[in-house]
Amino acid sequence: MKKLLRSPLLLSLLALLLLAAAYIVYQQPPEQQYRLQSVEKGDIRLTVSANGTINPVTLVNVGTQVSGTVKKLYVDFNSAVEKGQVLLELDDALLAAQQKQSLANVQSAQALLELATANEARTRNLYDQEYASRLELDSAVQARKSAQAQLQLARATVEKDKANLAYSVIRSPVSGVVVDRSVDVGQTVAASLQTPTLFKIAQDLSRMQIDANFAEADIGNIRIGQAAHFTVDAFPDRNFQGVVKLIRMNPTTLQNVVTYDVVINVNNPEQILLPGMTTYVSIAVAERKQVLLVPNTALRFKPADEDKKQHADNQTDKKNSSRSSSGRDAKDHAAQQGYSGKVYVLKNGELLPVKVRLGITDNRNTEILAGELKAGDQVVTAQASNNGQGSGTQPLRMRMF
Repeated sequence: MKKLLRSPLLLSLLALLLLAAAYIVYQQPPEQQYRLQSVEKGDIRLTVSANGTINPVTLVNVGTQVSGTVKKLYVDFNSAVEKGQVLLELDDALLAAQQKQSLANVQSAQALLELATANEARTRNLYDQEYASRLELDSAVQARKSAQAQLQLARATVEKDKANLAYSVIRSPVSGVVVDRSVDVGQTVAASLQTPTLFKIAQDLSRMQIDANFAEADIGNIRIGQAAHFTVDAFPDRNFQGVVKLIRMNPTTLQNVVTYDVVINVNNPEQILLPGMTTYVSIAVAERKQVLLVPNTALRFKPADEDKKQHADNQTDKKNSSRSSSGRDAKDHAAQQGYSGKVYVLKNGELLPVKVRLGITDNRNTEILAGELKAGDQVVTAQASNNGQGSGTQPLRMRMF
C-alpha cells in the first residue's frame, strides 16, 4: 500500500482530479452562486401589533344597599334580564320589623302633637283671661312645635325603613346578560363602607370592545378611527375587524416597559366573541400603493468577504484620520442623503453594492424611497446552497482508499 501511494503516476492522477474539482467549483457562473430575486412594484402596509382582552362596552356591577341573608335567587349565569327584573330577595324579617316599629313611633308622635296642641290652646285662653303668664304660653307653644318636629322625624324614619325594605329585593338596573354571580342562597351579605357585588351584567353583548396594550414606541402612529384586525384562539381561522375608539392617556409601567391602553370597538352580531377572550390585534398605521419593493432578505445579505473588507477599511480610516477627513466626509454625505440600507446586484458577473433609502416595511418587503434600483433589477438575497446544505461554497473533500 505504501509503495502504491508513493507511485508518481497515482500522485499525478490525484493532482489532476483535485484541479478538475476546483475548476468545477470555482468556475461556477455568478448567477448560480447566489440566489436572486427581482425588484417589483406593489402595495405595502406598516402595522403595529399587541395583545388585548375582549370586554363588554357596558358592564354593570349590581350590589346591595342593605345587609341580609339571601332567601331566593331568580337568575343565574348567562341569564337574559330586563331592566327592573327581580334578581334575588334578601330575608326581610328584620327590615319589616323595623318598619313596624317606625310606624308605631309615628302614632306616638301624633298623640304627643295632639296633646301639645290642646295644651297650647288652653294656655292661650288662660293667658287672654290673664290667668296664665307669658312664660307659660311660650312654653306651651314650644312644646307644640317640638311635638310637630318629632312627628316629622318619625315619618321620615318610616320612609327610610320602607326604602330599606324595598332594597331587600334586588332588581336589574339595565337590560342585558348576567356574566357573573357572586352569591348563593343562604349566604349573608353585609353592606358596610363598600357595597358588595352580587351580579355583573353586560348590557349588550352584540357590541364589545378590546382593551389592547400597545408599546409607547407604536402609540405615536395610532389614530382614532383607524381600522384594526384581530384574531382569537377560539376561532383561529377567522379574521375579525374593529375600529380604534380611544387612546387612554393613563400609561401602565411593568418592568420598565411603558404601554398604553387602546380601546377598539367591535361588532359582535353573532355573539361568538365572549368577555375575557385574548385577542391578537394589528393596526395598519401606514400604507403605500404601487411602490418599489425589495425583500428584507436582500437588505440582510452580506458577501462572505464583506466583514474582512469592512475591518480593513476601519483600520485604514484610523491610520488616515490624522492626515485627512475625506473618508469621513463621504460617509457624512451619504448619511445626509438619507441612505439607510444597502443591497447587492449582479452586473456583468460582478457583485456590486447599491445604497438605498428605505421606507416602511411589513417584515417581508421594504419600500425603497431613493437609490439606483428600478423595477426588474435582480438583487441578491443569499448565497446558493450546495445540495441543500448551507450557503456558500463548500470545501472539496476527498477520501483516500
